[in-house]
Order: sequence, then structure tokens, then C-alpha cells
Amino acid sequence: MLELVGINTFYGAIQALRDVSMKVDRGEIITLIGANGAGKTTTLMSICGVVPPRSGDILFEGESLKGVSPDKIVSRGVSQAPEGRLIFPDLTVMENLDMGAYLRRDKQGVQEDFDYVFELFPILHQRRRQPGGTLSGGEQQMLAISRALMARPRLLLLDEPSLGLAPLIIRQIFSIIEKINKENTTTIFLVEQNANQALKIAHRGYVMENGSISLSGSSSELLANEDVKKAYLGM
Repeated sequence: MLELVGINTFYGAIQALRDVSMKVDRGEIITLIGANGAGKTTTLMSICGVVPPRSGDILFEGESLKGVSPDKIVSRGVSQAPEGRLIFPDLTVMENLDMGAYLRRDKQGVQEDFDYVFELFPILHQRRRQPGGTLSGGEQQMLAISRALMARPRLLLLDEPSLGLAPLIIRQIFSIIEKINKENTTTIFLVEQNANQALKIAHRGYVMENGSISLSGSSSELLANEDVKKAYLGM
């Protein structure tokens, strides 16, 4: 479904990604793990067209995303819940969700997706008239994921969904991520520092170090890898 081929991405003169290649198959949960500053968020930003790669190519369903604007990438079926949530704090929950569906014209489908996200996260229905900035951290993360789902993506990009959340909320969020994948056959690309939790729900994973892919394999292989255990699992 998604293929990165020799991606090199820069911020000015600083190279953030070095010859990054990876594949995501339809229906999978793929996780990208690594330390802070490894290049994980830049990988997602490159896919979304926010920080276009200087060289290499990104193929989505066989078509290049090179030179495609971020809004057109969303319309093709790729949506992201970014690191730090980046909800609109002064807009209500409903207005934030409306923004997620901004490019859509199928009113019936949009209403169905409102119902779906409120089924996934009932607390958002209760808070639907509240400004997003008044929600707790966990509720804001639920809103960020729901806003991304309102674009009805075939590929959902999630950047650090567990960041700053209590363990109980983290477990709830990851359970919902699995549910989205299984119920909708939505393909999920998960960037996560909580490697143990991410690898438990993912089918496959990649390890990123200093802007390059250093290791890849099935989740069970990575969970059993001694280097991964030592560096990312605290074992």
C-alpha cells in the first residue's frame, strides 16, 4: 500500500532521513520505533508532504506522492494524528471533527463517521460542545485520532499517541487502535516511543537510528531481539 524508496529529507543543510526504505502492506499495523530525534516524525511528515524529501520516492497504492500537496495527499486517503495532538483549542469537539472532514462532500458518510468516532470514544460525545482546549490530555488524544478518522483514511498515521498519558489511558488508546485496524481494515503506520506497547499490537516493525533504518522484522522477532530489548524495552 505504501512504499518509501531511498528517502533523503533535510531541514535546510541538516539531513534528517538517510536512504530510508520501507513498505506497509494493506491491512497491517506497522510501527516505527526509535529514540528521540531519530527521524520518526520526519518520516511521517515526508509521507504527508509537509517536509517533502529531497530525493527518493514515496508510493501510495502504486502512485508517487512526490510533489503532491498535503491536502491532496489527504484526499487520496492518507491522514495523520500528529505528535502533540495539535487540536484546535478554541474550537469545540464537533468543530474539530468537522475540520477533519473538511475535504469531504458525502454528507451521509460524514454523519456515519461522526457516529463511529462517538462509538469509539463515548466521552467525546459527552464533551462535543466543549472547546478542545478544555479536554484532558487523554481526551485530546482521542479527539486527534477521531479528527484524522473523519477524513476516512485508508492509511492512518499516528505519531506518539501515548505521549504524556497515564498507563490506563495508554492501554485504552492502543486497544482502540487495534479495533480501528480490525473493524475498518484501516492500515496503520504507528510511530511510538513506547516500543513494548507498540510491538504488542503491530504486525511488523522498523527500528530507526540517526535517520536510518537499522533493523526490521515481525513484532515477535523485534520483541525477542537482544539489542531491541536493551535499547528500547528496558530489559
